[in-house]
Amino acid sequence: MAFDLNAVLGGYRGDSFDLHSRFLNPQLVKVLRTIGFDRHYVRGEGSYLIDDKGDRYLDFLSGFGVYALGRSHPVIKDALHQALDADLPNLVQLDCAVLPGLLAEALVGRAHPGIERVTFCNSGAEATETAIKFARCATGRGRILYCDHAFHGLTNGALSLNGGSEFRNGFEPLLPKCDRIPFGDLDALARELERGDVAAFVVEPIQGKGVYMAPDGYWPEVQALCRKHGALLAIDEVQTGLGRTGRFFCHEHWDLQPDIITISKALSGGYIPVGAVLTSAKTFDAVYDSMDRAVVHSSTFSRNQLAMVAGLATLGVIDDEDIVERTRLNGDRFVEALAPLVEKYEVLHEVRGKGLMIGLEFVAPSRRGPRTRFRMMELARKGLFSQLIVVPLFHRHRILTQVAADNVNIIKLLPPLIIGEAEIELFVAALDDVLSDAERSSGLLVEVGKTMTMNTLRRRKPASHR
Repeated sequence: MAFDLNAVLGGYRGDSFDLHSRFLNPQLVKVLRTIGFDRHYVRGEGSYLIDDKGDRYLDFLSGFGVYALGRSHPVIKDALHQALDADLPNLVQLDCAVLPGLLAEALVGRAHPGIERVTFCNSGAEATETAIKFARCATGRGRILYCDHAFHGLTNGALSLNGGSEFRNGFEPLLPKCDRIPFGDLDALARELERGDVAAFVVEPIQGKGVYMAPDGYWPEVQALCRKHGALLAIDEVQTGLGRTGRFFCHEHWDLQPDIITISKALSGGYIPVGAVLTSAKTFDAVYDSMDRAVVHSSTFSRNQLAMVAGLATLGVIDDEDIVERTRLNGDRFVEALAPLVEKYEVLHEVRGKGLMIGLEFVAPSRRGPRTRFRMMELARKGLFSQLIVVPLFHRHRILTQVAADNVNIIKLLPPLIIGEAEIELFVAALDDVLSDAERSSGLLVEVGKTMTMNTLRRRKPASHR
């Protein structure tokens, strides 16, 4: 009997949330239904998602940055079709296939001269795990430094470098000798490095949880301190890499030459999970230092031929469509278009970021009425105001965005890097509309409250299952 995908999808159309409630994550279903994000998407095209009613949603979440080239990019689709039709001898394991070598060569060629080796994996979290292992092996030291607000993944080792207690609670004790320091604090970094036992400082060039940025002068000093004290500098480019900030790697903004670079997300083209760890030959060869240790670190699916094809096609599109430069220009245009709203609305405190990784931070306004409403929301739940922006952006304007982190009033914009002037104008107009209501009256609070109440009541109705 042949497998018919259309028949499978057609037979269960509209049942996805019930299936997730029964077999996957019922708590996530409750969240999405409560805020009215329970749409049944049927297609993805470029910067847009289309639901079963034919409504189009501008996707400024882009799968947490996975869809840097938009959804259903024709070049990547075609490349994967070619790979499937070729019946490649995949995952032989005791083999050296050409495609992993080609992708590794392409990545090394885009990095600074000190990067000479690549290890593939399946995700950003797995890349972090690899970085921890390689750093400890290469230096003979055990301690890893990371920053508050950091996010490097949710597997056990990656979670040990997570700056948010909301992710760590319930899973401790985690890896030993992982110590947190304030982001952007050179004195704190120097104190820890001076102890002489740090294997690596693992850090995001722009923190994903909050879009927090260190002063530009911080980064050259970080590199100098790591070099001075024999610690490796491991830059997490999982979200910031591959053009997101207007450079191929974000660390290029400060002319850094890290010992380890982790990447994932956008390298997949949105289709096949893939991650990579780029290192110096010295670091790599300290791990694989003899034939006996040729497979001392590996991952079953890490050199999957389809993932390698997706990565090669992605890099080709980035080059052919001049994605990095387009991102730089559109990022500048976006910030410039948002600037008048910072002047117009007191509650919009700051627009920050680089390229198309942008954070919008909100604060309590000075005028008595709006300030009182803002503080009442914060008493109910810290960070609630940002939800009052995200929800109507979605319901009124069909724009999908995300709150940048738990308990903060920051919205992160992470659109596909293929957006243009039309998408920028659409978002700015929508934000203007929502902020106008937020400062003028309590109407926005009532609107979102009504949405959540109605969806909570609807959620309580018994669901019919097949």
